[in-house]
Formats: sequence, C-alpha cells, structure tokens
Amino acid sequence: MSTRPRVLTLSCPDRPGIVHGVTGALVALDANITESQQYGDPDTGLFTMRVAFDAAASEEALRATLEVVAHRFDLSWTLSAADDRLPTLVMCSKQGHCLNDLLFRHRSGHLPVDIRAVVSNHTDLAPLAGFYGIPFVHVPVTTGDAASKAAAETRLLELVEEHGAELVVLARYMQVLSDDLCRSLSGRAINIHHSFLPSFKGAKPYHQAHARGVKIIGATAHYVTGDLDEGPIIEQEIERVDHRATAAELVRLGQDVEARTLARAVRWHAEQRVLLDGNRTVVFR
Repeated sequence: MSTRPRVLTLSCPDRPGIVHGVTGALVALDANITESQQYGDPDTGLFTMRVAFDAAASEEALRATLEVVAHRFDLSWTLSAADDRLPTLVMCSKQGHCLNDLLFRHRSGHLPVDIRAVVSNHTDLAPLAGFYGIPFVHVPVTTGDAASKAAAETRLLELVEEHGAELVVLARYMQVLSDDLCRSLSGRAINIHHSFLPSFKGAKPYHQAHARGVKIIGATAHYVTGDLDEGPIIEQEIERVDHRATAAELVRLGQDVEARTLARAVRWHAEQRVLLDGNRTVVFR
C-alpha cells in the first residue's frame, strides 16, 4: 500500500513522556517520521509539537490510535494531509502589491494554498485577479454606514462557506473587521501591516515616516483579533534605510517587505507550522 505524507500538530500541558507517547504511537503504525519539532514554554507551561510523517495506515486507523494518546496527555491536536492545498480567500482594497505576490506564488506552485476567490470592497484589482484566472467578488462597504458594513461581513462569511475556505488573508484590506467577525475567523485569518504602528497611523504612513527621518521600516503579519493590529504575530521583517531614501523609495521598499512577510506567514500557516500559545505563536520553521 502506498504511503501518504501527513502532518500532526498538537498542544497540551507540558509533562514527561509526550514525545515518546506520540512517536511511539506513529511507529506502531509503521509510520516514517520525516520531521519533528517541539517546544515547551517555560512561562505558560504549554507544550507544542509538529510531526511530519509518511504512513500507509488509513485515516481511521491513525485517528483511532492518536485519540488514545490524546486522552492520555490531554492533547488538542490536528491531523492533515501534507500534500493538500489549503482552501483560501484573499481580501484586498486598492493596493495590489500583496495580492499580486500571493497570486504569482499561487500560480507558480510556491505557496501551498488553493486561492478560490479574491474579495474586495473596490473593483480596482478585478483585472489583476482576472489575469490569474481567480474569481473576483465585489463586496462594497459604504464608509460610516453600519448597515453596509454588517451586510458586507455577512456576505464574507457566506463566501467563506461557499468556497470552503479554511484561511482568509487580508492582503491590504483597508476595512476594520468587527469583533464578531474576528471571533468567527479566529485562528484562520491573517493580516499584514507596516511596522510603524502605532507611530504612523492613517493615510500615507511611509510619507509620515520619511518626514520623521526613520531609519528602519518593516512589516508584521499576524492573526486577526478584535484588538486592531495586535493579534498574535506570525512573522516580521525589517529594512534599514537612511537619509537618502525618498518617500517614494520608502513606499516601494515597504511594499516589498509587506509582500514577502505576508507570503511567509501564509505558507507557514498552510504547512501547519504555526501554533497558538496564548497571545503568542510558536512557529516551527
């Protein structure tokens, strides 16, 4: 019988014997472990682990065996096929640098996701989605209109359901999500923003940064929560700049950093490499 690559992730209160219990159960099923990483947080007492393995055993046999281990160690766990592409929706507004980067990586096969639709509150990026052959859905939001925002969020959740999306990526989607929507998408929505926050809020942050003579620009990719731009951080990157950089150069550099940072966060999430530890993340690269 042919084998299939799978990924097991788990978290539980730290105690002796967890690694032995998990790996022993897999070996008992003739699984070949190809990668294993674990971390015990000394501050929270949470143990996290990611195991990649090949096994010919059926899904039912694997889950039945792992359930015994889960009961013994009080595990929260997930088991997924490593070669599956994660069903994904991408949301955007008018800036296309992050969207273009994700769609290019998707087409090139360098990103383990299946982008099923692009959703936007504007129509500016419809041609870009069309170029890559991805359905584009316009969900307008009227600024300052609570009913319009509520209707848009209801439509978004309908689209998540319709497309079977397990991940929502905010690729410079310039609308604040409600607390209810954040809770609905908890742990499966990733946002990207420049790392000037909270120093330079509002319009044209790179121009504000240029006026202040910043020496470092950067980007942060994080899970979406009701606390605006303060969700658990997945990835960050910086670029050093100096007095010679114009505002336009800061924008260009910043967009490059944002795109790279978001792509890494999406890839790590899709590969089941990111586990939540309270307000922090453990990233098994």
